[in-house]
Parts: sequence; structure tokens; C-alpha cells
Amino acid sequence: MERAGAVHVHDFEDGGRDQLDLLGGKGANLAEMTRLGLPVPPGFTVDTEACRDYLAHGDLPPELLAEIDRHLARLEQRMGRGLGDPVDPLLVSVRSGARFSMPGMMETVLDVGLNDHAVLGLARQSGSARFAWDSYRRLLQMFGATVLGIDPHRFAEQLREVKSTRGVAQDLDLTTDDLKVLVGAYSELVEKECGRPFPQEPREQLHLAIRAVFDSWGTDRARVYRRQEHIPDDLGTAVNVQVMVFGNRGSSSGSGVCFTRDAATGDPGVYGDYLPNAQGEDVVAGIRNTVPLTDLGQLDRASYEALLEVMARLEGHYRDLCDIEFTIEDGRLWVLQTRVGKRTPQAAFRIAADLVDEGVIDLDEALSRVTGDQLGRLMFPSFDPFAQRELVTVGVNASPGAAVGRLVFDSETAQDWAGRGEDVVLVREETDPDDLPGLIAARGVLTSRGGRTSHAAVVARGLGRTCVCGADELEVDAAARELRTRHGLRLLEGDLVSLDGSSGEVFAGAVPMVDSPVVRWLEGGPVADDVVAAVATLLRHADTRRRLAVRANADTPSDAARARRFGACGVGLCRTEHMFLGERRHLVEDLVLAEEGAGQRAALDTLFPLQRADFVGILTEMDGLPVTVRLLDPPLHEFLPDLTELSVRVAVAEVQSTPDAHDLRLLAAVRRLHEQNPMLGLRGVRLGIVVPGLFATQARALLHAMADRLETGGDPVIELMVPLVATHEELRLVRAELEQVREEVEAERGLELACPIGTMVEVPRAALTAGRIAASADFFSFGTNDLTQLTWGFSRDDVEAAFFSDYLDQGVFADSPFETLDVEGVGALVRTAVEAGRLVNPRLHVGVCGEHGGDPRSVHFFDDVGLDYVSCSPFRIPVARLEAGRSALHRP
Repeated sequence: MERAGAVHVHDFEDGGRDQLDLLGGKGANLAEMTRLGLPVPPGFTVDTEACRDYLAHGDLPPELLAEIDRHLARLEQRMGRGLGDPVDPLLVSVRSGARFSMPGMMETVLDVGLNDHAVLGLARQSGSARFAWDSYRRLLQMFGATVLGIDPHRFAEQLREVKSTRGVAQDLDLTTDDLKVLVGAYSELVEKECGRPFPQEPREQLHLAIRAVFDSWGTDRARVYRRQEHIPDDLGTAVNVQVMVFGNRGSSSGSGVCFTRDAATGDPGVYGDYLPNAQGEDVVAGIRNTVPLTDLGQLDRASYEALLEVMARLEGHYRDLCDIEFTIEDGRLWVLQTRVGKRTPQAAFRIAADLVDEGVIDLDEALSRVTGDQLGRLMFPSFDPFAQRELVTVGVNASPGAAVGRLVFDSETAQDWAGRGEDVVLVREETDPDDLPGLIAARGVLTSRGGRTSHAAVVARGLGRTCVCGADELEVDAAARELRTRHGLRLLEGDLVSLDGSSGEVFAGAVPMVDSPVVRWLEGGPVADDVVAAVATLLRHADTRRRLAVRANADTPSDAARARRFGACGVGLCRTEHMFLGERRHLVEDLVLAEEGAGQRAALDTLFPLQRADFVGILTEMDGLPVTVRLLDPPLHEFLPDLTELSVRVAVAEVQSTPDAHDLRLLAAVRRLHEQNPMLGLRGVRLGIVVPGLFATQARALLHAMADRLETGGDPVIELMVPLVATHEELRLVRAELEQVREEVEAERGLELACPIGTMVEVPRAALTAGRIAASADFFSFGTNDLTQLTWGFSRDDVEAAFFSDYLDQGVFADSPFETLDVEGVGALVRTAVEAGRLVNPRLHVGVCGEHGGDPRSVHFFDDVGLDYVSCSPFRIPVARLEAGRSALHRP
């Protein structure tokens, strides 16, 4: 690969927000704000191509350091200061910035350029020795942890020790001499851990920091975050080198983060946090509790008004919620970063609908800004407002939702307990990027420090986790595994707590849940609030845009009724085997035991009226809409007793001389039908061919139910689906039998009964020979659950717990193929079958009825490949409707 001669470094003045792939999100937005004339500290971006080159070759591209030095020289000339100059030093920050926002996942180094001499020049130039030595200790701490790989807790321990020795609680209470002592301790720690002193050469610091940002792309926590957010691993990150401005220069300085709308609720207004005499990393880390942004109006009116102007201008320019980081240095406002802000599902729908009402965007763009995943989260239950509850404390309502779980005090425990099926709430003083796996595993997160822009709050909102932070009445004792309040309440690890992320309330014990307002509206209830109104608007618009129909997997009349309320346009999968579970299971046993024809007919006659009544109920609820009925499919072992248990029961009875004739006959049948791998055995179409009359009885019951509905004025629409077909001959045999039954029922009832007959494509051979099978099929429906198992050679029940986590961790899977369709493998079979089937039968109707039918990303593939409908569980119907509408926006 040719590496020489490429341009990898770009001044802020030379870029724009249309270069996200090259400059990363942060660099592109810094360039855009610079072009807008906003007060952005100058700097330059090392692009993502340089990172990808570095990751591919293990070293920086040739000439990159020289290119960086040329841009640095221009920056020094512009600022009139030299990097690390001992008289008037220029200092820079080094920050990551990938194409997609990854808050807190990659590293930042501030105050690059300081050394033992420059710190004295900074003290003279600023007039504040304390500020200079505070900046130097920050550099040592960040550089030591990020660049040199020293455990950050070692620096935190040194800081606690100095504060304890001086008898102070806050970093701000440390004097200049205290900070000098801390710098000395940090320097000794660096030399001891690294075997060399802290690098004093400013350019060496810069070069090493840039390498460290590139390396941070490959850290475990960055990989975990990308996997969670479905961000490709091969994008790489840019690096932004920017002139330092200082929020820690005294009472007229400070740093903050603000949002042009509430990122938690979507409410319009001014929201954010401000921390006087602090750097931006202090705000994000939550080391001190911030003050509301409105307090800045009293502290520094001019800067506050200037910030409001910047916020209004950026939201108008980006036409969306903007997340803005800023610093005030000696009364002068600087804008350090902006991005389209992460938001909760509530805020996403509310903001999109509000921007439509304000005339900023149209409904199509609003629809493109919300997702099915977000809608799914809005359908989760919330706390019952009338339930008894014990209030522990109230913190900052950082990320809405209701979470109930057992307290855990570290990320590892959260993962372990969640892995064994426990719901957990992660509690920390404040979180850091290393807590990401625990945040993903937990139902909610609770911190005693930090505000709505802290690491915990930002990451929780992005992950859709409930978060209450800044609950400063709580004392978190991670070592003792307990949580204490000022009123003497103690909560131990494993105790149940409930978090209300909308109010910031924390309750002891488990508070009962109720359906969400969105679900109540879907069930026919009122539009309870602005969020539900926004969901209604955008879901209805999705229905006007989508080409793909959405059906339901429904096996009972109640399932069908709910599916219709949720917007289903039919039933795509009615699993008849579910009608034989529970009390009816013995009827299948009777059918198996009835080896002779008369006995089998008697058993089928018993099943007939039950099936007929079931079908009448479902057809009544889905009147006028299609109902696809799958003939009996599951392995027989699901209906019969376990071989080992039954053998033991018979053996014990024989020892006691009390043999049961039924058990003896049943054991003989179970042994005869026992299979080593039932999933690949006597099931589906094979069962229908081997057990005469089974499919005919089901078809007869369904057709009589159809006739019953027609005679009462109904409008039943049915489709008969033959499962597990692998060859044209199987479908041809069964179809002939079913058509004969239809003719008999038509003659008996004196009605014409339209009944398309198709097959469920769930065997790879069926997909590969779809052209032949389509000659006997009116429709295909892809059973992607079994198709995935058979394509991968996986038994889902066995492998998910056995090794899927390892495959995900090591990048074999980006996602479980049982959750999101494997487009390259299973998807290729789907595409092949659709094309081959329609070549033979241009009128072939095609859908999907596996769980993937309700997966947001899979829906887009099914739309692209030309399916007519997706079918999913009732609760996923709104999600599929929304995603089908979003998919249509991208189609020509």
C-alpha cells in the first residue's frame, strides 16, 4: 500500500461539517463553527485516514510528524507564542473525534507543552502561580494515564493523600505549594512506573499524545461501545490539536456543557451545567457538582448572553438539538465543541415533532431522526404512580425511564449478576469510561456526583438506560459494598432499589410497574402527553410512506386483537402447534398412540372442533385482513413425555408390580419416535406426510371456520402455509391433499372458499431451489429463525449461552444472527429465493415471519429485497411500522 505523499493534517479554516468521514465529528464541527465566525480556539485536525493507516501498519504514516510540525509552526506564528516556550508558552489540547460520537470512550490530553520550565513562564504570563501548577498536575495526570498507560487510580490516590494531609475536601482548596507537592509526587510516579522521567520536550509530548489517541480506538471499552452502538470498527478516529483556553484561571473563568433543548425530555429552553474555575474535563467527570446554566447569568451576564446567541445560531444552522462545550477564560467565551446532541427516546420524538411544528424540518426528515429502537424503549413500563414507595433521595433526572434492580458497586459485578439473569442498578460516586460494560449490563445507573452532562448521564442517555446522578445526599462506599444516607439508611449490595429517571427519585425496594403511556395509547387510550402525540404523528406518517406491510405473529384471538390495535394489517404466522399445549397436550399423545387408522381418525375427530373454534376466534378479530395459518410444525418430542422420565416412571411401577397400560404404550411410542436431533427430524411437512389426515384435519377445521364466518356476514381471508418444505415434491403432495379438502368443504357448505397455499422457506435447500418450489406455491414466507440455525449449523438453544458472548467479544459477530439478520449469509438465501421464485411465478407473494421481522435493521433489508410484508410479535408491530416508513425514505 502506498503510504507516502498523502495530506493528513487540515487547519480548522479548511474544513466543514460535510467532511465527517475524513475529519471526524469533532473536527468537522470545529471547522464548521470556525467558518461561521464563532469564537473557536484555532487548531488543526489529523484525519481518520491517518488513523486507519496507523492501525493497519502499526506506525504513523511517513512524513506525518513533519506535516504536523508544519501546521504547528503556523499555529505558533498566528498565536505569537511557541509550544512550551519557557517565557510565554503556547499549550494545546489533544482530543479524539470519530465519525460517530463516542462520549468518554477515547482519550483527551490537556495542557500539552507544559514542562518544568514552561510552568514558570505560564505562572508569570497568567499572573497566577496556582493556576499554572494546577495545569501542570492535570497534564501529568492525563498524560500519565492516557499516553503512558499508568493506572489512573494511582494518580487519584496521590491526590486524595495530599488533600487528606492538608485537611481539605475539594481540589480548589489546594494551595500553590500543595499543587507543587502533587506535581512532584506525580513526576515520581511516572518515573517509577515508566523507568524514565516525564518527557520535557513539548513536541515529543504532542507526538506521543497523537499516537495515544489513535491507540485508544482499539481499547476494550471503545470496542464495547462500538458494538453496542453498531459503529463499524474500521472507521478510525481523527485527532484534534487545539490551542488551550483555560477555565481554571479563577472566579472569572469556568467551563460548561449546554444543550439547545432538554436532551432528556425534549422540552424547549436553555439547559446545561456550569462549573466555575474548572476545566471541561471536570464537568464531564463529575468531580464537583455543577450549577445550572442559568446561574451563569448571575455570575457573568455578558458571557451568558454571548452563549445564548451561540446556542441559537448553532441550532438554527444544524436544525437540531445541539450539544455545546464551552470555556470562559477571564470573562471571554470560547466554544470548544458542538455536535448534534445525543438524546433520550422521549426527547428524540418530542424534538422531531416540535421542529416540524416550528417549520424547521418536514415530516420526512422528522421520521428519519427517530428509530424503531427508540420507539421500543418508549413502550417499556413505568412506575405505578399510586403504588406505595419509600423515598431514599432525589438526584438529577439525567435519563428518563423506570429501572428496578439489585444494587451493585462495580462494573464486573454488574456484568456477572446480569449474566445470571438478575436485574441490577450500578451505583458509583461517578462513572468513567471503564464502567461502560457495567452500564450496558445494568437496568439503571445511580451516582452521588455529577450533573446532566456528566459521563454517567451522557452515556446512559445514549444507551437508553435510566440514570439518576448527582444524588449528593448519598455516601457510596464501594469498599464496604453499601450505600448510606444522611438519615442513617443503609442499603447493601443486592438490595432492591427503584430509579425514576424522569423525576430523579430513588426508592428502596421494587416499585410496581404500569404500561407506558405509548402502549396505553396504542391500546386505544388517550394521547397522554407531548411525547405520545409526537409518536402518534410520526407513526401515522410512517404508515403513509411505507411500502412494506406489517403483519403479526398471533396464535390466539387475544393476540390477534392486540395486534390489530397496534396497527397490524393481518396475521403473518399463526402457529397451530401452540393450540395443542397445556391441557390439550394429551390429545397429541392420543394421536401418536393410535397406530391403526380408526384410532387416528378418532383422535383427529377430537381435535377438529377445537381447532375450528380457535380459527373462528382469530378470523373474527382479523376480519377483512389476511391470516396465514402454519400447519403443525414442531418436533413431536415437544408434545410427548421425556424419554428418561417416562422410562423411570415405568420401571418404578414395574418394580412395585403396578404397571400402567397407558404408560407402557406411551413409552413404546416415545422410544419408536425418539430422535437424537428433533429439530432435524420428523416435523413440519414430514409429519404431515407420515401421519395421514393430520394436515387435512387442520385444513378442514380452518375452512369450516372460514365458512362459519362467511355465513355470519364476516370477511375472512385465509392462507395455508406448509412448513419445512425442502423439495417441490413435498409441497406438491401436500397441496393436492389440501385442495381436495377445500373442494369437499366447498361442496358441503355450498360456498366458494378462496385459500392460497404456500410454504415457509426455512431450509437452505428450499431457498436454493425456490424456482421449482414456486411452481406449486402461491406465496413464500421466510422462517428466518430456523433458516438461520440451518445456515449457520447452530442449535439456538445450545449455542447462545455456550459461546456467543465470546464470538461477539472477538468480533466474529457484530450482532447475534438470531437478533439481526445475517445479510451476507441468510440474507443471500432470502434474496436468491425471492428472485428465483418470482421468475417462475411473477405473482408470488413473499413475506417473513421470523423474529427478524420486528428487528429495525433487518426490516430495511427486507424492504430492499422486495418482500411484501414482515410479520412479528404484537409488541414489535409499531417498531416495524416505523422502520418500514423510514426505509421507504431511502428508496428511489
